[in-house]
Amino acid sequence: MPTIERSHLEIVRAVNEHGSLTAAADLLYVTQPALSHSIRKLEDALGLKIWTREGRTLRLTQAGEYLAAVANRLLPQFERAEQQLQQFAQGERGIMRIGMECHPCYQWLLKIAAPFLQAWPGVDLDVIQKFQFGGIDALLAHDIDVLVTPDPLKKQALSFEPVFDYEQVLVVDDAHPLRRKKYVQPEQLADQTLITYPVPTDRLDVFSRFLTPAGVIPKRHKLIETTDIMLQMVASGRGVAALPRWLVEQRRDRFAIHPIRLGEKGVDKQIFLGLRTKDKDIDYMKSFVEMARESRAIESRRGENR
Repeated sequence: MPTIERSHLEIVRAVNEHGSLTAAADLLYVTQPALSHSIRKLEDALGLKIWTREGRTLRLTQAGEYLAAVANRLLPQFERAEQQLQQFAQGERGIMRIGMECHPCYQWLLKIAAPFLQAWPGVDLDVIQKFQFGGIDALLAHDIDVLVTPDPLKKQALSFEPVFDYEQVLVVDDAHPLRRKKYVQPEQLADQTLITYPVPTDRLDVFSRFLTPAGVIPKRHKLIETTDIMLQMVASGRGVAALPRWLVEQRRDRFAIHPIRLGEKGVDKQIFLGLRTKDKDIDYMKSFVEMARESRAIESRRGENR
């Protein structure tokens, strides 16, 4: 059985990215003859071709495409592991990578990041804002260390801690006909333009918990990725949006907007921090969760005072 080594994956990735042996050899700091020999040796061991040549360009075969996919998945993990171990060797704690499955949660995270970085000078933060990526799989695969999500999933190897409660509200401009309402019913949005983040509707609470159960579809549905642009659109009378109340309250001094409850009872939500269960007792992980809880308590006290 042939053994696929890390160097083979690095060769496949380099040639696939740059399309030629010369560029790949320069990138890997080897000679082109040495690279060609490594390729032939691997192909002989596997008993199949990895590339075909088209003029001066190399094209991956089906087997090569598969190896390239493996390389793109595994090599970043090797590189992160080496970086982490180097930081340990230098007396540093490393990087805590945070995955985000919640658009507005980034604003909430900023409140925790500054005090955390001050309390833990040996730990850096990195935030991955791939809002439609598989956060649970990324956590299990060690691609991230913490997952910020409103949708926890029970897994034996994972632990989810509720850290923030909030209310999802409708946001309208100050001149909107619904402005004076204490709450809105789903049918009142049937003739509205609803602005949301570019997320599948089954993951948007305004649909899954408010409109869809009532069989209501808004007149138009616009997708906007940036929160401030979304609020500017609302303030300009281009539509309505559904956002956390705390976020709307923070922006009311910048935009002529107003929050309205969704339904008589409102739509309550929670934000969870997901961690690998075996990492829960790591000191800086525990500290991060505790700071998140404290921000939850502070926001709750503010809500009581409003």
